[in-house]
Amino acid sequence: MTDRLVIALAQLNPTVGAVAANLAKARQAHAAAREAGADLVLYPELYIAGYPPEDLVLRASFVTACREAVEDLARDTAQGPAILIGLPWRDGKKLHNAVALLNQGKIETLRFKHDLPNYGVFDEKRVFDAGPAPGPISFKGVRLGVPICEDIWTEESCETLAETGAEILLVPNGSPFEQNKDDTRLNLVVARVTETGLPLAYLNQIGGQDELVFDGASFVLNADRTLALQMPMFEEALAVTEWIRGAQGWRMNKGEIARLPEKEEETWLACVLGLKDYVEKNRFPGVVLGLSGGIDSAVVAAMAVDALGADRVHCVMLPYAYTSRDSLVDAEACAEALGVRYDVVPIKEPVEGFLSALKPLFDGRNIDTTEENIQSRSRGVILMAISNKFGSMVLTTGNKSEMSVGYATLYGDMNGGFNPIKDVYKTQVYRLARWRNANRPAGLAGPAGTIIPERIITKAPTAELRENQTDQDTLPPYDALDDILSGLVEEELPVADIVKRGHTEALVRRVQHMLYVAEYKRRQAAPGVKITRRNFGRDRRYPIVNGFRDRS
Repeated sequence: MTDRLVIALAQLNPTVGAVAANLAKARQAHAAAREAGADLVLYPELYIAGYPPEDLVLRASFVTACREAVEDLARDTAQGPAILIGLPWRDGKKLHNAVALLNQGKIETLRFKHDLPNYGVFDEKRVFDAGPAPGPISFKGVRLGVPICEDIWTEESCETLAETGAEILLVPNGSPFEQNKDDTRLNLVVARVTETGLPLAYLNQIGGQDELVFDGASFVLNADRTLALQMPMFEEALAVTEWIRGAQGWRMNKGEIARLPEKEEETWLACVLGLKDYVEKNRFPGVVLGLSGGIDSAVVAAMAVDALGADRVHCVMLPYAYTSRDSLVDAEACAEALGVRYDVVPIKEPVEGFLSALKPLFDGRNIDTTEENIQSRSRGVILMAISNKFGSMVLTTGNKSEMSVGYATLYGDMNGGFNPIKDVYKTQVYRLARWRNANRPAGLAGPAGTIIPERIITKAPTAELRENQTDQDTLPPYDALDDILSGLVEEELPVADIVKRGHTEALVRRVQHMLYVAEYKRRQAAPGVKITRRNFGRDRRYPIVNGFRDRS
């Protein structure tokens, strides 16, 4: 029995399926923790597999590889420190989301996740079996409760642990980022600490995985609900914490309290990390995108430079007859401010070639959006050709407002492998541009200062597919559109409630119809970073064939 514990919290960035790489990173953290005198190292949920592993865990060979890696890592604990690490674990016919205690050179004990999430982006009940209500793990005479992520979102698991003698709660997490979620987590942990009277260490992973970004922001609350430790957001870190047993139980000596970004800063950093890890983990040499002189492509270009550095970002202007002189000047100025390679590839010849080929079929019909879409699709073909030739991944640049109502062209401006602003409404795109011009947080690869020219921010948005076109020829003003969409998508409000916000009923119904009929486009869109509570992806699974319209 001991009255002092040193626990290292390893806030790391694993890669799903990269078992050997995750093991190597775990070893580095373990060695650093040993050097710091730690007794125990805690890793995030399912760390050795990466989170979320989805159907990978249905492959017996993958589960075996994870187990063998953890058995290998266990040998490192012969000289200490011990380890608590997450992995998928096969127990007879059942497959569990598990945490293993590695101690004295072997896997000493296991605990299984009890409450499996099955909402939003989570579908763990599809691949895992729920474990029994967890009991404490005895380590050096201290009874440690190890509820896994979702186990603390309801009262049962923590209450069971407290009732069975747990003294400290150590919680490994794979909790995805969304705006303002750090406040939600803190309030949740305050509730668990209040109910149990126990201190709680909340450890979260960081990094991008497909559409998800994990922000870290790990922290410790003592039993009196005071904040003893706050780890940074969006950064790998190892915090070595000291715990002392006193008359009132265990308490962590106060550690570093990192500043957490808010509002546009946290959104920007999430988009940058999601983009960076998507490119890096998929081993693309860089990215290419169309730089139109508009706000969306300028913001995406800036995010790409912040994520990868200017030398890995290629911007291409693809002008046609309707491209204004201002757009040409603005795109070039943005590329120059960012320091990226910038090329101009006119699309007059391919567009006119398509129109010539289709002329016999289209004879006698009026010009309409068909011809506009040929311009967009010509640009898409050229960007994909550049990608094929040089290996860079195409970034697509449509914002959430446009994706919501289908203001995008399939196989045209929707072409691409990833979209960092897919879940960012147009009004926030403008706020992000202004924020980034005034701020450059440490760790970003892009330059400081005005990197998005002011004229790009202030001019009326336009696709420039016909003379004197603006977005508001087709769409309502973006402040109204985004408020309606937030009500329909994030809040699932009936039409009548959105009308009460000050919109006409006809406009709300029109936007609702546009939202529903664009579902087929969104199913074919590139993945993008989840920012809001309900992104277009696994968060929101609407049918493509859908005859329902809200009548109230």
